Amino acid sequence: MTALPDLAAGGLALGTLSAFALGGQLVRLRRRDARRRAEIAALRTQLDGSLRAFTSEVEHLAARRVPAAAGQVTHRHLDVPGPLQPLTADTPLGRSLDDVLVAVQSEVAAQRTRVDAAAQAGMRGATREIQAALYRLQDALRQLQQHYDDPELTQTLFALDHENEQSLRRAQVAAVVCGAWVGLAREESHLVDAVTGGQARLAGYHRVTVHNHLEPGTALVSHAVEPVAIIVAELLDNALRHSAPDTDVVVSLEHVHHGVCVTIDDAGLGMTEDERRRAQRLVAGDDPILLTDLGDPPRMGLAAIGRLTRQFDLRVDVSSASPYGGVRAVLRVDSHLLSRLDPDEKPPAASAPRTTRRPAPARPTAPAPNSGSGPTPAPAPVPAPAHGYDAERTESGAAGHQGAAVEDGLPRRRRRTASAAPRPVAAETRPPRRPEDAAAALGALQAGTAAARSAAPDPAEQPDDGTPERGGRGAGPADHDPRADRSAAHEPTDHEGGAAR
Repeated sequence: MTALPDLAAGGLALGTLSAFALGGQLVRLRRRDARRRAEIAALRTQLDGSLRAFTSEVEHLAARRVPAAAGQVTHRHLDVPGPLQPLTADTPLGRSLDDVLVAVQSEVAAQRTRVDAAAQAGMRGATREIQAALYRLQDALRQLQQHYDDPELTQTLFALDHENEQSLRRAQVAAVVCGAWVGLAREESHLVDAVTGGQARLAGYHRVTVHNHLEPGTALVSHAVEPVAIIVAELLDNALRHSAPDTDVVVSLEHVHHGVCVTIDDAGLGMTEDERRRAQRLVAGDDPILLTDLGDPPRMGLAAIGRLTRQFDLRVDVSSASPYGGVRAVLRVDSHLLSRLDPDEKPPAASAPRTTRRPAPARPTAPAPNSGSGPTPAPAPVPAPAHGYDAERTESGAAGHQGAAVEDGLPRRRRRTASAAPRPVAAETRPPRRPEDAAAALGALQAGTAAARSAAPDPAEQPDDGTPERGGRGAGPADHDPRADRSAAHEPTDHEGGAAR
């Protein structure tokens, strides 16, 4: 009987211990669950923070960084802002966002180039039609200039031709920037003709002073004539536009070691350092040219120079200041683009400034040594060169008077004989009419017209007999337009390979 209570007590004690053990385990499980809940809550909070940070970075990327990166494609001086959180820069997220910016910039540059190429193709086609129409108008004006001799009408035609020339220059520059060819093909021409031809295409050509220090006959090869004329015209146009109307632009033509330099100095406002660097990049022609980089409206002068310098191996520098406070532009033409023309057979245009350099005198040749024992005979005097009838007369006089027969090593004079009668020069051997003669004839015609009008009686003092009086402006020296001399002087250069047109 006593064993049962002990067994019951032992079972109760065992149950109690088991209950305590289960209770302790349950407490531990509850504590572990609480810790896990706390960890889950912390992770959820961290995830929510990371999500908010990522959302903020994406919003910052879309609102600030992508537009700045797209703008940097066209404006390299713009800065692209970094991530919103500085600690994101070196993380995988930061690197991924930077890759997005690089991809955006590449795609924007590609699409911009494609759109600009389409715009250039459209403008190239339009300028081709405009150039063709302007060339036809130019030919019509020249035919009228050759057909009519009235001084007033001639000056009007010269003014119209000059306006048409300026429109043609603008269309030509736009076509060159868009990748078209320079236009007309020229023959070999004097370099000074190419410079004055570029000058003649400008409205303020009378403000340009050209100093020619080249050797007579310095010329350009055929494919370099028109590019040099276009470059000079654009450099002069910039100089004239950015300087006061009462100042001059000085052009100097000089020989250098590698060829010839055309230096243009103006007295304008000059350029800042940033403008100077940008202008030098444009005229160097190293970077691709896009219309969207040229402003609104596009300023195509320097861009056209860059195209031509790259295509024809020319050099242009605008990085220095002129002695007058403006800009100095230097065009260098290397020796492989130069040639030589005989100035007697193909003289420069009448309006081109004459060179200040004189040809070097010919060196006298040393007499050959005498192998005999006698004295060396004195050389006969050489007559000066002459032309036409004077040459024949000089040669006949020299043969009769200066000629000498050499006997025994000593010269002996001959008796002078009567010279032959002068022979007239045949009409077909006469030299062709030179541009100076044409300009002089036009000036004489205008002066005679002005003198005749000044000698005519005053219409107010004459009785009214019903005869109509011719009105209009006289063409005397006081009303003379320098464009007439310009056109008359440059008219023959188109047939002689000049670049006036």
